[in-house]
Amino acid sequence: QVQLVESGGRLVQAGGSLRLSCTASERTFRTNAMGWFRQAPGEEREFVGVISWWSGGTPYYADSVNGRFFIPGDNTKNTVYLQMTSLTPEDTAVYYCAAGRRAVPRWSEYDYWGQGTQVTVSS
Repeated sequence: QVQLVESGGRLVQAGGSLRLSCTASERTFRTNAMGWFRQAPGEEREFVGVISWWSGGTPYYADSVNGRFFIPGDNTKNTVYLQMTSLTPEDTAVYYCAAGRRAVPRWSEYDYWGQGTQVTVSS
């Protein structure tokens, strides 16, 4: 069973930056895509971005974060990061790392999930 371990969530001021990390315990075909989702209270889980190792490590992002969030990955360490910049209070949510076979924005397509890490952006 693949495990995803996340870290990095905390309280940050609006306009600030934060980096989350997620490491998979092993590499399988079901961890080809590693992505990030977030869920705010009372809201549905929302796609943030994903990177696919098979596609050469090119990430893509939700429109809401494109240009502010970035997903650098380290293929040698089975680790992905979520580098968040220009944070706003609307980015406050629990952020989840996910791994699956395909780099798609639908959370139901992912096989493994991290425990979630809280990001709170104060105004």
